[in-house]
Amino acid sequence: MAEKGLDFVGIAIVYFCHDGKGNFVMSKRSKNSRDEIGTWDPGGGALEFGDSLETTLKREIKEEYGTDVISYEFLGFRDVHRKLKKRKTHWLALDFKVLVDPKKVKNAEPHKLDQVAWFHLDNLPKPVHSQFPDFILRYKDKLR
Repeated sequence: MAEKGLDFVGIAIVYFCHDGKGNFVMSKRSKNSRDEIGTWDPGGGALEFGDSLETTLKREIKEEYGTDVISYEFLGFRDVHRKLKKRKTHWLALDFKVLVDPKKVKNAEPHKLDQVAWFHLDNLPKPVHSQFPDFILRYKDKLR
């Protein structure tokens, strides 16, 4: 069976959720994650055939953080090439800044995420997902 990102270009919806006061939520990937175990990332999921970007964005945030989207802003896209278990991968990442209610955010996927926590851009956790530094570099002005 063909796999997204490995056998054909996958489309990832990446979201960096915030509280409107300069704080951003990130999750720490568990040993059950597909890759980059133990790293912190903003969150994301693959666009499924037949789903809209908005449907995917809202579903993934609900699945991962247990909350609804208040509003969102499209930041841009990244052409992501990397290796996964010695195989080249290729994803087109569509990046969003998403406003959520911080009181409703929780770890809704404890089987995939070790932790969910809030951070300020000036005090991000380590280690981060390999693609996160590029995300921050590209969008730092839009995130402030």
